[in-house]
Amino acid sequence: MKPIAEGHVPNSFSTEILAGITSFLATAYIIVVNPSVLSLSGMPFSGVLTSTVLVCFFSSLMMGLYAKSPYVVAPGMGLNAFFTYTVVQGMNVPYPTALGAVFWAGVFFLILSIFNVRVLLVQAIPKSLRYGIAAGIGLFITLIGLANAQFIVANPATLVSMGELKPAVLIFIAGLASTVIFIQKKVNGGILWGIVLTTLIALIPGRLTDGEKLLQWKGVFAAPDFSLLLKLDLWGSLSWSMAPVIFAFVFTDLFDSLSTFIGLAEATGRLDAEGEPLAIKESLLTDAVATTLAGLVGSSPGTAYIESAVGIEAGGRTGLTAIVAAFCFLPCLFLSPLLSMVPAMATAPALVVVGVFMMKTVIRIPWDEWEEAVPAFLAMVLIPFSYSITQGIIWGFLSYAVLKLASGKFRQLPLTFWLIISLCLAALVIE
Repeated sequence: MKPIAEGHVPNSFSTEILAGITSFLATAYIIVVNPSVLSLSGMPFSGVLTSTVLVCFFSSLMMGLYAKSPYVVAPGMGLNAFFTYTVVQGMNVPYPTALGAVFWAGVFFLILSIFNVRVLLVQAIPKSLRYGIAAGIGLFITLIGLANAQFIVANPATLVSMGELKPAVLIFIAGLASTVIFIQKKVNGGILWGIVLTTLIALIPGRLTDGEKLLQWKGVFAAPDFSLLLKLDLWGSLSWSMAPVIFAFVFTDLFDSLSTFIGLAEATGRLDAEGEPLAIKESLLTDAVATTLAGLVGSSPGTAYIESAVGIEAGGRTGLTAIVAAFCFLPCLFLSPLLSMVPAMATAPALVVVGVFMMKTVIRIPWDEWEEAVPAFLAMVLIPFSYSITQGIIWGFLSYAVLKLASGKFRQLPLTFWLIISLCLAALVIE
């Protein structure tokens, strides 16, 4: 895919609108999933739902207006699990203090972004690793899609295995086939129509054999709950005991956001003449603001979503895509029960299709050069195998450094590369 020149708008207004709606539908699951995870930390489900929508709306709006990028921003999966299970439950940290740690992590991000340090970190990432990361993210979201559809299930003997051909799985297969056909026929907004069609198909069976409905009716309206607004403990979170927590938020969000921007840029051609991601400084600054905002309104850190690739592949190329997605989130303050009816089996085909798109970068990895190919391969396979974007990046970087040292080419690497290596080692020690 050719690089996209800055300021060029290759699509029509209607295409950007459809792409924004598509991106929203691909990320809308976070409206329910994030509250279900964070509520286990003691926060009210309805309050976290409101906080989640606020982070999605304001951060995605900033991404569109300021960064002019088509990336949706929302509370990050993985970061919310770390917040609940490690910080609150594991370390017995009250959730207001944990929210304070999220806020200070965002402030630290802002400082790094303002002084362009995060952009330097992006430029220090070898291109072969970028390609491996992009492909790894594609495999990762494909695995998420297959698991959400129960096409792939856990198996204690073989780790994973094929799921049973239940009605939900059959609907996913029909939805995937329909989505691929829409794309092959170049139907405008094909991914969006695939999601809509799969949801409509889910209405046909009515009930499973055990009486469980495929679509659960949860009502229409829900009043916003602003009880978590400004409930963070700013000063309590600055204690020495919270320093590792703040660092962990910083490290995890840093690499998740960097890898997301790089992966999306490499896979969709949003690159400048030098091959760097477009508007990377503005996008990273927006990501930093999202984390700071999350601490203020009562959520785990916000980050750009890899599912934004769904909207990009549907035709989204400008900030209008993110703006449309942002406004799609806003009614969820009142309509989240209704919107949560879109089942996982309906968004799963979109994730699988995006995985196909993001594998394009594999052909650009120099497979004949082992010091480039092996780290890219490790990053690519460890992201889905470890179910962690961060772990894939860590071992990709560490193997790259070892092989460059062994081949005597370490002088080619910039100082910022070794800063990343030090962060990787620190992350391993913390874990």
